[in-house]
Amino acid sequence: MNRLLLVEVTLCSVFGLFVTGCERKVKAQDNLMAGTAPVSTNVEPDMDANNFKVDHPERFSLATAGERTAAPELNVTGVVSPDVSRQVPVPSLATGRIQEIDARLGDEVKKGQLLFKVRSSDIAGAYSDYRKAVKNEQLAVDNERLAKIQLDRAKLLFEDGAIPKSAFEIAENAEIGGQTALENARVDTETTTEHLRLLGSDPDHPSGIVEVYASVSGVITDQQITNASGVQALTPPNPFTISDVSHVWIVCDVYENNMAQVHIGEYADIHLAAFPNRALKGRISNILPIIDPTIRTAKVRLEVENPGLMRLGMFVTATFHGETLEKHATVPATAILHLHDREWVYTPTGSGSFRRAEVVGANMLPNNMQEVTSGISPGEQVIANALVFQNTVEQ
Repeated sequence: MNRLLLVEVTLCSVFGLFVTGCERKVKAQDNLMAGTAPVSTNVEPDMDANNFKVDHPERFSLATAGERTAAPELNVTGVVSPDVSRQVPVPSLATGRIQEIDARLGDEVKKGQLLFKVRSSDIAGAYSDYRKAVKNEQLAVDNERLAKIQLDRAKLLFEDGAIPKSAFEIAENAEIGGQTALENARVDTETTTEHLRLLGSDPDHPSGIVEVYASVSGVITDQQITNASGVQALTPPNPFTISDVSHVWIVCDVYENNMAQVHIGEYADIHLAAFPNRALKGRISNILPIIDPTIRTAKVRLEVENPGLMRLGMFVTATFHGETLEKHATVPATAILHLHDREWVYTPTGSGSFRRAEVVGANMLPNNMQEVTSGISPGEQVIANALVFQNTVEQ
């Protein structure tokens, strides 16, 4: 019984192999008849992993690297930031509770525009001091007038010999004291009046509501208040911050080993991620003297005039140009292979052999060409389509 089972299994295996072989042969014949049979290209491995040899090198067209002369460029990323010298805080002038908000974060406001109202008890105390100062001033005016009348009378009596000189001197001192008291009273009135005005209140029409207006024109870039929230007079956080965004900063991160290409006073090309076809100019105004110990970069600040396209927080690319011209190779963009975060080209070495060389690609050029800053020289040949060759190697 066991022998019969073994014979059946063997026959089935042989028959299966025969059927599979026949199917493969039929498929190959069908492909050949249809004209779709692939042309095989054998790749011989080499001891060096970057060397490859193929038996049909003519299948891979070659391109000769051109030459381009230009100043070296350094591309870095940056962020649009406000110019801190053009940021104006708007503090609350009185301690109290927010009664009304007439502007919001992101609004463009004009100088003198009403921003918010605060109901404050500070007005009551300030107005009380003002009224006391006004009454004291009026009393000082009356006292000074009376002292002057008494001095004039004492002067006439002294000239007629009716009173002694000491009595005349007493009246004279009283008049001088009245003038001093009047001057002090006027100072108190002016001080309390200015206090009311600083709180945003009219001395002739006092109110418990303090109105706060924009001191400059610009965009509200920070808001720290909501309806019915409490605020402290002249104490941070400020309810609003107004920024003039007609001029902004671009803050870039430049790696330590590229710092030699950046100089204060030079200009850089600015490209916005939101508007890639628009190019702006920015002047390097500051290079911070501190290197980030984690990523080894320094902050470089560019000053840019905002044409109305730039918004705070936007990402940009800044291109710094070197002073001396350099010669670089140019190849078709398809000749560069992007593999494992690195860039490669395949160069022929003769007898059907090719070598994979690492390069550093740079700017894209017209006609689907790309600049190469290192790895190959002008005049060298490369495979025009590196991806096709790479796929052949992998197969």
